[in-house]
Amino acid sequence: MTELVSRRETIDGSPLLPGTRPVELHYRAGGRGAPIVLLHGGWGYGFYPHDDAIATLDRRFIVPDRTGYGGSPHVAELPPTFHVAAAIETERLLDKLGIDRCSLWGHSDGAVIATLLALRAPDRYSGLIVEAIHLDRRKPRSRDFFLQMVNDPDAFGERVARKLALDHGEDYWRTILRAGGKAWLDIAATPNEDFYEHRLHELRVPMLVIHGADDPRTEPGELDRIRREVPAARIEMIEGGGHSPHSARGTAAGVTAIVADFLRIIQA
Repeated sequence: MTELVSRRETIDGSPLLPGTRPVELHYRAGGRGAPIVLLHGGWGYGFYPHDDAIATLDRRFIVPDRTGYGGSPHVAELPPTFHVAAAIETERLLDKLGIDRCSLWGHSDGAVIATLLALRAPDRYSGLIVEAIHLDRRKPRSRDFFLQMVNDPDAFGERVARKLALDHGEDYWRTILRAGGKAWLDIAATPNEDFYEHRLHELRVPMLVIHGADDPRTEPGELDRIRREVPAARIEMIEGGGHSPHSARGTAAGVTAIVADFLRIIQA
């Protein structure tokens, strides 16, 4: 079984932490073979870990904590453009690690970041896996969720608080949840802008879309844009899956099998 080891790497700077140079990022690494970079969602990697995939896939895994999360530097707020900023930060980390070509697997906010990376430098990425990707900025069904993140993160319950505190720290996890919720409320206030700068149709990295059929963060028809603009994308709806099929007990093994098949086909 692959064991991930905590490591640190210094980059010259990050748009997520303007005015600070250098910036030391925390990441996890382990395994062997072709590299795959796992990009976490807005609650951090520790809440939705890729345990099944890491135990099963014969890959070299790189799992960064982006600025604001886990063992990377803390922040008081996130800009509504944090996805683009995180993509730039990730590029700088991969440069520093000497990773010239890899596959990407992004979850939720990480799926947006992964797609931006593939649009920015398509020759660098052999495959793109996006799970619980966001396409609609307004997200009306999630507004109460984002408001709770901002106004009362403890209302998510003791189990959530315990897991988030373990990843981000007891004195900090509420800060990053509030920052993420506020950023998403700001995003929702600019519905005519686009996460992908109206370039999604330009995507030419092989794309696998994994999406829980019962994902509460998905708007009706939200995936139709991918079907329309990236017709070559492989879309796998996970029956019984919620926001994180890769980490849920009932769906994780099935997701790993789909990812393994995709990587085999593209030979990444």
